This record gives sequence, C-alpha cells and structure tokens, in this order.
Amino acid sequence: MSMIKTPEQIALMRDAGRVVATTLAAVRAAAGVGVTLRELDTLAAETIATAGATPAFLNYHPRWASVPFPGVICTSVNDAVVHGIPDGYTLQDGDLLSVDCGAFLQGWCGDAAISFIVGTPDPVDQALIDATDAALARGIEAARIGNKMGDLAYAIGGAARRAGYGMLADHGGHGIGRTMHAEPPVPNDGRPGRGIKLTEGLVIAIEPMLILGRKDDYYHDDDEWTLRSANGRRAAHSEHTVAITADGPVILTLP
Repeated sequence: MSMIKTPEQIALMRDAGRVVATTLAAVRAAAGVGVTLRELDTLAAETIATAGATPAFLNYHPRWASVPFPGVICTSVNDAVVHGIPDGYTLQDGDLLSVDCGAFLQGWCGDAAISFIVGTPDPVDQALIDATDAALARGIEAARIGNKMGDLAYAIGGAARRAGYGMLADHGGHGIGRTMHAEPPVPNDGRPGRGIKLTEGLVIAIEPMLILGRKDDYYHDDDEWTLRSANGRRAAHSEHTVAITADGPVILTLP
C-alpha cells in the first residue's frame, strides 16, 4: 500500500481525526478524582460509536503481543508511559494521566494522545507535560516537504534531551492510513539529514514519549501491554496525526 495519500483521502482522515479529538476531549473533561479508568473507556466507546466510527485499539493484536488489547483507549497513569489498560483503577489527586485514542471512520484511521494532571498539579509533572507537548510541536513544524525523517526526529528529541528528559527507548511514531500502524517509522530521536525524504501526501502519527530523568529504559507490566519507566518516574505522551502538504504540515486530529 502506498504511503502517499491523495487530498481526498487526507480529507477522509481528517474526519476520522475529528472523532479522535472529540473523544479525547470528552475523556479529559470526565477524568476526575474518584473516576475509574474503565469508566473513561466506556465513555470513549460511546463517543466513538455515536460518531459512527469504530475503535482502532480494541482487540488490536500485533504479532509481538500474546493477547489482544482489551480497551478502547490506552490509559497510562504516572510511571506508565504508554499502552496502559483501562481497568478498575480509581484516579487520585495529582495523578498524571496519558490517554491515547484511535478510531476508524469510512476505512481511514486517526490517532492522537494527550497527557494531563488529575486534580492538583505538581509543577514538575506539568513541566514534563509541557516539554512533551513542545516536542510534538517541534516535530510537526519539521514535517515539511524536503526535510528528512532525521530532521523531524532531531526536532522532537534534541531539545527534550538537552532539557534533561529521557525518551521511551525503541518506540516512536508511525505512518497511518487504512491501517493504524504503517510505514514509515517516525523516530523520536535522530540525526539531521538522515532517513527518507518527507514528501507531499505522506501522513504520519508523531508521538513523543518523555520520562522524568535521563533514563530511556522501560519494562512490560504483568498485563503484557503497559510499558513502565524503569526508573519508576513519571512519563507523558503527546500525539497528533499529521499530513505533509504543499502548504505545510496539517494536523488531522484537531476538533
């Protein structure tokens, strides 16, 4: 399948992206102290269904996983970096929650993630989230015709590393379209001038994952999905689906 999308296909992906954005906004508004992750997952399922879309994560079963993913969204709390399963955990004051959501509409996929504090924010945690959002913004700005993937990767990771944050090792963004995960891989760290050229019509999911401290290591939780920081410190995740166009990068997962 071609990595390049037509303007008409990108417009369809924009529709899918709006479903994802609406779902993330609903989940964020509902996420409060005393709310369970499972309740947020139910809300996400209802929001996606109301839009006439289908969840991309539910029952997703890549080759490396022994069991399919059991949730509609990924809910990663505190030291969970990504792929957290929405279970019966009750949110506590000060929790750092990352929510990742994907949805298919008319056969096209959108994928995005946000991180935020539940209740009372800790300034250190908020700075981590702000740095993750800034890394995403830099990556999006670099998603331009003529740049190379290494330019984009360096834009994401360079400043974050200089600021003293770790980044989830061996994980990054990806191409997206008819499938949620497609070519090309989109690394969160790299060297300028390296990798494939970014061309018009390429659509990618850009998703930095930052960890407090300089460590990049992680481990799998017993559920076989959740990735936790090896140093036990908090992490944040931010993601948008982005189309590379003649007019510059276009974010497809905005409301």
